[in-house]
Amino acid sequence: MIYNDLQNPISAESTAAEREAIAQIAIEHDLWVLSDEAYFEMRYEGESTSITAIPGMVERTVILYTFSKKFAMTGSRLGCAVAPKAMAKIFATLNTNDESCTTHYVQWAGIAALQGTQQPVQDMLDTLRGRRDLVCDFVNSTPGMSVEVPRSTFYVFPDVTETMHNMGITDLTDFAGQALRETGVSFCTRRHFGRPQPGEDRHYIRLAYSGINSDEITEGLTKLKGWVESA
Repeated sequence: MIYNDLQNPISAESTAAEREAIAQIAIEHDLWVLSDEAYFEMRYEGESTSITAIPGMVERTVILYTFSKKFAMTGSRLGCAVAPKAMAKIFATLNTNDESCTTHYVQWAGIAALQGTQQPVQDMLDTLRGRRDLVCDFVNSTPGMSVEVPRSTFYVFPDVTETMHNMGITDLTDFAGQALRETGVSFCTRRHFGRPQPGEDRHYIRLAYSGINSDEITEGLTKLKGWVESA
């Protein structure tokens, strides 16, 4: 079972009850769980909980972790798997024969990130929190758009159904294309993340605020809001 909590694109996280239910299914059916915890420490309120904290799960779970998020080492492509020893040995064998090993300077950078002061991480989270609040304020003040303020990651997933209806646009791809041509603002849509489910009748876009500063956010979303209002 692949378990994706605190995730891209919608920044959603499981409730404790949902996590318990997933664990119960895995235990009852003797399943291995691949727990994607890339954003485990990228949060602004509350605390993250791994499914391995539930009794009976640590021995059947492999945690996937990346240095790209917490330590902003996106280009270094450094990650790791945390697993029971027997499984970890298999991973090590496969990894050695498949891709040799991670570049040495990247390994040293990862060690420095783990052992060094964590203040830069907190500073980054404080910056991202400010961007999150700015993005959400703009979205929720744009006619027809709405979004919940997420507690983690660095994405928001606004509902633009009413915006599209008010503008006479019926296709989400057309909405994204017109926004790009009219405002210069580019974003992913719901369709970038998989086929819509039967009965899914709402339209969503994804905005990421990790690689853009507050001035650029203000400039872009001011243009997007003005375009929507003018229509």
